[in-house]
Amino acid sequence: MKALQYRTVGAPPEVVTVPDPEPGPGQVLLRVTAAGVCHSDIAVMSWPADQLPFPLPLTLGHEGVGTVEALGAGVEGFAVGEPVAVYGPWGCGACSMCAQGKENYCLRAAELDIRPPGLGAPGAIAEYMVVDSPRHLVPLGGLDPVRAAPLTDAGLTPYHAVKRSLPKLVPGSTAVVIGTGGLGHVAIQLLRAMTAARVVALDVTEEKLALARAVGAHETVLSDASAAAAVRELTGGRGAEVVLDFVGAPPTVTSAGAMAGVEGDVTIVGLGGGALPVGFGSPAYEVSVASPYWGTRAELIEVLDLARAGAVDVHVETYALDDAPKAYERLHEGRVEGRAVILPNG
Repeated sequence: MKALQYRTVGAPPEVVTVPDPEPGPGQVLLRVTAAGVCHSDIAVMSWPADQLPFPLPLTLGHEGVGTVEALGAGVEGFAVGEPVAVYGPWGCGACSMCAQGKENYCLRAAELDIRPPGLGAPGAIAEYMVVDSPRHLVPLGGLDPVRAAPLTDAGLTPYHAVKRSLPKLVPGSTAVVIGTGGLGHVAIQLLRAMTAARVVALDVTEEKLALARAVGAHETVLSDASAAAAVRELTGGRGAEVVLDFVGAPPTVTSAGAMAGVEGDVTIVGLGGGALPVGFGSPAYEVSVASPYWGTRAELIEVLDLARAGAVDVHVETYALDDAPKAYERLHEGRVEGRAVILPNG
């Protein structure tokens, strides 16, 4: 089969031919319909060799949707031909976090060398992929697979981030979304669907802010050195109750801290390498700073339910598998509107 692999440290990914996978006991083989392209892949491909926590080559793709092709011995609950989405942050299934469905925070994943597809295990940008357990599959339930694939990360991750701050997103509150790309433009829709907050979106170009307005942002602000002051002005000097940073670079994290109001939440989602120092009086009093990772299995089910209700819709650009390297180039250059999605089987 064909697959997109990261094969050499520092080199771009390549489309190669690899052996067809077969499911072992307890595993499920999927014929991949669609796979999302994510900035975190670019972050991984920027790491030096001594920081890579897994061996190469690696088949990329941690956002996957497909149809069940074959069931390993002992697998029940799914039928061949059934359309499913893949829950990506695999865990051991037995620790106290996994028992709550929080496999994104599995306490034994590192010890047992359990890694997500596309981030250590063979991923979804391939004609076929093996899923380690049927508990990591969620029925699509009639959703368009091309638009559903990004929901497994670009939908789930912002949903988890928004959900932790729901008590603060009351009428009259303000939520700021920094970075309106793959995750950010979904976060705006989630905030509009789940809260009564005013949504302020920040990005670096007017073209990106146009997408933010199209998906529901009430206000848009250019993300530059004056962004925090602009948000303060919009909120009458109070600051935002919630700031979601989907870039995570040092300048955006600094802005996030400066625009958060007293008792606000700053959630750093992006992998830009920024950190927010917390001390007396800076940021504002009782600001909570968090850096979450992905979301729970139950939350993925909730995200797909929201999509079925029409509350969230991912803007996508589609690419054939042979063109997948081009999709990563466009993403790296900031030229993807929404989410790039690879169609490995046409």
